[in-house]
Amino acid sequence: MVLTGGPGAGKTAVLEIVKRNFCRHVAVLPEAASIVFGGGFWRRDTVAARKAAQRAIFHVQRELERMVEEEKEAAVTLCDRGTVDGLAYWPGSQRSFQEDLDFRRERELARYYMVIHLRTPSLEQGYNNDNPVRIESADQAAEIDARIDHVWKGHPNRFFIESEQNFLEKARNAIELIRQDLPACCGIHPIQELVHG
Repeated sequence: MVLTGGPGAGKTAVLEIVKRNFCRHVAVLPEAASIVFGGGFWRRDTVAARKAAQRAIFHVQRELERMVEEEKEAAVTLCDRGTVDGLAYWPGSQRSFQEDLDFRRERELARYYMVIHLRTPSLEQGYNNDNPVRIESADQAAEIDARIDHVWKGHPNRFFIESEQNFLEKARNAIELIRQDLPACCGIHPIQELVHG
């Protein structure tokens, strides 16, 4: 499963709630971009640097997914973005992305059973860039959100969660979608943040 959306959409917060409340059958993968940029990968604005960063993110994402698949301990893997997201950030054509990464869109879409797209909030709805690896303005975040919408088009099991004034309502909607495809033992846990929030 993939949780995607533009910067500031709440993906990481929803995944943190899932990690704290669901059992070991649900593997929650961290965001590859946060690993790359948080680990010191240079974040420059040149085309070469942006391509290098997206290649690194793509490979980290693939290896995280592969590790969980090969361990065979989780019934469900929940990804903070998927490999297809890289197309939305690539500073070139889809064709150059495909050639550079041996990326085949249909193959990559088929890797994921479900795609949940959390919409990026507007400035009025609470967009902020408190996250140290988030550099986008609200307008830039909205543009990225639209590109992410475009690159995932055609996935047969895609859902959208719109922004809410109350983030916990948005989180509740996302978690209910996730719960539908969990093993029975995972789906029964009350979500503390949503009960007490």
